[in-house]
Amino acid sequence: MFRPGPKNLITDIAGLKVGHATNEAVRTGITAVLCADGWAAAVDVRGGGPGTRETEALAPENLVGRAHAVVLAGGSVFGLAAADGVAAWLSAQGIGLQFRSGSPPVPIVPCAVLHDLANGGDKNWGLSPPYRELGLSASSAAQADFALGSVGAGRGALAGLRKGGIGSASLDLQ
Repeated sequence: MFRPGPKNLITDIAGLKVGHATNEAVRTGITAVLCADGWAAAVDVRGGGPGTRETEALAPENLVGRAHAVVLAGGSVFGLAAADGVAAWLSAQGIGLQFRSGSPPVPIVPCAVLHDLANGGDKNWGLSPPYRELGLSASSAAQADFALGSVGAGRGALAGLRKGGIGSASLDLQ
């Protein structure tokens, strides 16, 4: 019989860590799922207005097919910059594809965003949306135990008028 993993979190999978960064003034945030060794990943993007980055790198016909992190972010198109912060943090840690000796590692960091721009909060950021910095913060905060609910990418999430949030689960198939 199948049962939840020990923590019933995605981090029951060895090597995964999750970090959140939340900006209460903006009512937004990001969540980063990190795997330093990279893991086989694929994606199916649907919907009438998807906001994604680097998802095509995971297509089966392409070279990579592995991810070093997956980023979920608020902020609509602005939130895609969260992946910049996560990629920079991972590369500085020596994590990513090494194409040539002496060149920086290139982490593969797919990102998907949700639209939380109409949820209130101060969106008057001018030329400096907070998402890259949130990506850096979430990366350095990543750990096996992490909060659920209205944190990270779930901070500003709404389903119509209902408050959303971050959830997690695991299933032991052995």
